[in-house]
Amino acid sequence: MIEKHDLHHEFPEYYDRIHDLKINNSHFAHLFEEYHAVNREILRIEEGVENTSDEYLEELKKKRLLLKDKLYGIITNTK
Repeated sequence: MIEKHDLHHEFPEYYDRIHDLKINNSHFAHLFEEYHAVNREILRIEEGVENTSDEYLEELKKKRLLLKDKLYGIITNTK
């Protein structure tokens, strides 16, 4: 089973905060869209829709994690 990594599943306690930031913070909105684009690509690879090297998939996962860390920092105002 493939895990869900969208931000609302990752941080359900911040659902309203994420929604507000998407509307009112253009930097957050840009990172949010980038995060979800990377996440969609990872899902397509994991589902077998796209084929790629293991190295490329690992790089995508690292990028997703970096974006998630940045987004979390904004959500919690720690960065």
